[in-house]
Amino acid sequence: MKQLLVDTILFSVSPKMIAESERKNDGKVIVSGVLQRAEAKNQNGRVYPKKILMREVKKYAATNIKENRALGELDHPDSSVINLRNVSHNVLGVDWDGNDVIGKVEILPTPSGNILKQLLGAGIRLGISSRGLGSVEEISEGTVEVQEDFELLCWDFVSNPSTHGAFMYPDGMSEGLIREGVSLETIAKIDPKLQRINNNITNIICEIGNVCECLFGDK
Repeated sequence: MKQLLVDTILFSVSPKMIAESERKNDGKVIVSGVLQRAEAKNQNGRVYPKKILMREVKKYAATNIKENRALGELDHPDSSVINLRNVSHNVLGVDWDGNDVIGKVEILPTPSGNILKQLLGAGIRLGISSRGLGSVEEISEGTVEVQEDFELLCWDFVSNPSTHGAFMYPDGMSEGLIREGVSLETIAKIDPKLQRINNNITNIICEIGNVCECLFGDK
């Protein structure tokens, strides 16, 4: 039976890299790095066979990327449908490096894209997560393998990485440091100076549809 499969990898972008990407790409923020990994058990206990992932990546490139609609959201919804109101980025291209799917991703000037840009510009480590439909089969205790009926839907930006050793970085730049992702609230508690990140995000949301009072109270 098919189910929604969500698996995430960590990436790292520094504020300096964001600024450099904008300079090199006429104001656009474009990040490159590992989108997904085949033949490796992730923290969800799932393994994606390379032949299955290659098939789906090829199909995704021939349709979504070619037609400039390889969109993804900020945070994972519990749905197989991509909600255009939450779109934050567009995948521009994919390739393979061994068992790694390498992608080039443009952060879009949408409300969610602006929040994503603010987070990356503040040095917050996030993850990029595959979303797909498929079934799994147990191959050993604590390990399941994704089956032939898997269908890749998109990649989303999220805050809970599930695969170690992978990252993304602005196109043409080095990877920087790799750290575990943590919530914005936790980081603000660890370093009060980073409370301004919350304020930046709040300001962006408050400018969208006059929802500030509803979400945050009077500002």
